[in-house]
Amino acid sequence: MPRLPVALAAALTVALGLAVRVAFDGPFAKYAGDALYTVLIYALILLARPATRPWVTALAATALSWAIEFAQLGDIPAVLRPVLGSTFNPPDLFWYAAGAAAAAAVHALARPGRLTPARPG
Repeated sequence: MPRLPVALAAALTVALGLAVRVAFDGPFAKYAGDALYTVLIYALILLARPATRPWVTALAATALSWAIEFAQLGDIPAVLRPVLGSTFNPPDLFWYAAGAAAAAAVHALARPGRLTPARPG
């Protein structure tokens, strides 16, 4: 996958995350932010490894998001809390997976050659 569309998707994801936090509050903003956090990780993985398949990228993004969430059970240095969080919240695990699944679906649909018709025969 070309890097420019992925970089634009990453920038859009950050903008959406900020917009959600400004426009909404409560559970919707929190869980939308969780999903978008994993979508950003997904995009960063694709920037580093553009040929990665959607399901592999989704698993990697989910695993990294979950690792960060479980790290919150320990002591996160104060300087890292704005990025990594500070409090473990089990429902976040679901929303990370949902974000990765949504990103994988978009990625699968946008893959080069996806719209090429099958040859008969």
